[in-house]
Formats: sequence, C-alpha cells, structure tokens
Amino acid sequence: MDLILYALAPVSVVIFYIYLKDKYEKEPKRLLIISFILGAVVSVITTLILYSFFDIAIPLNDKYSVWEQFKQAFFVVGFSEELSKYIIVLLFAQTHKEFNEPFDGIVYAVMVSMGFAATENIMYVWNGGASTALVRAFTAVPAHATFGILMGYFMGKAKFSKNKVMLNLAGLGLAVLFHGAYDFFLFIQFIPGIWIGAFVSLIIGLLLSRKAIQKHQEQSYFKTEDDI
Repeated sequence: MDLILYALAPVSVVIFYIYLKDKYEKEPKRLLIISFILGAVVSVITTLILYSFFDIAIPLNDKYSVWEQFKQAFFVVGFSEELSKYIIVLLFAQTHKEFNEPFDGIVYAVMVSMGFAATENIMYVWNGGASTALVRAFTAVPAHATFGILMGYFMGKAKFSKNKVMLNLAGLGLAVLFHGAYDFFLFIQFIPGIWIGAFVSLIIGLLLSRKAIQKHQEQSYFKTEDDI
C-alpha cells in the first residue's frame, strides 16, 4: 500500500497544481475524474496495442544502435503513448460543452496524462521500490505533465480556431517531440554522460509549459477587469 501511495503522490501534486492554475472557471470535478480514469485505463490499453503493432513494424534489432533507439524513442514509445492520450482529449474532452476556454485544453490533457502516469508509475514503483518512486517523482511524472501541458496548449487553441486540425496535430507533434527526446537520451545510456540530455529536454519542457499556462491564463474568456 505504501508503494502505491508513493507512486501516486507526485501525480496528485501535479493535478492539484494544474487545478489551482485554472483560476477563472474551474472544470467540473466529475469530468476531471473521468478524464483521469480514461487516461489510467483506456490510454494504457491503447498504448499496449500500439506497442504490439510497432514491435512487428519497427522491431528493435540492436539495442546499442543510436538509430534503432531513436526509432524506439520517437516512433514507438513517444508516438504510441502520446497518441493514446491525444485520442481521449480529442474525442472526449474537446467535444464537451464544459471545454469552453483555451486553458481547458491544458487541464484535460494533464488529467489524461496523469491518469496514464499513475498507472505507469504504480507498475514501476511496485517493481523498483521506494527509491524508484523518489527518482520518478522528479523525472518521469513531471515529464508526463509537460507533455500534457504542451499538447493541451495547442488543443485548447484548436477548439476555438478555424485551423482546428493543424493546431490539434501541432499539440500531438510537440508532445511526441519532447517525449521522444526525453526517452531517447535515456535509451542511449551506453554513451557515457548522454543521459543529461533527458534533463535538458525536461527543463526546456518545464519552461515552455510555464509559459503556456501563463499565456492561456492571460487570454481566459472568463477573466474580468477585477482579475487584471
């Protein structure tokens, strides 16, 4: 039980943080919970199905090949996981009437991402113990949060734009790019010191996420003169 709590603690912190950042018009808790559950169950199942397909289409032939690990990071892991989240935000959240301002894209994308991260984290922590929970609390969980924020930023813009398809795909593409970059540097640890690239990509993602949150807050449809 303690390990599960350790795994869920950083996920809860991210959810609470984003909930507080949604300053002007909170989303219904029911929809947030549903988004989380969809991320924890449906996106994980979808990812496993995609993994099975890519294991055949793009097999890992040489784990010490930079190119092979590049394909795994971007086209298998990054694309599969982010597509599974993207589909839920696109088909469930973005079509809902409560999705009524750009910031909502960030809220729902993060909820779906944290659902996915919760399931993933429980599995890793269950096998790796408390030390794994501590490491992932400052790496993998924040990483999933940044992927969700960057995706949600563009999906929030897309809902209220004529260029809906392009902006939605931009959100997916940016999430895959950062997810792939983060994993790629971890996958090629046979090159000494290269792992630091994962932390550089995470820091850049965090900085961009902070700007994305601020931008949508400033442009909130529910912001009044008293909030300025």
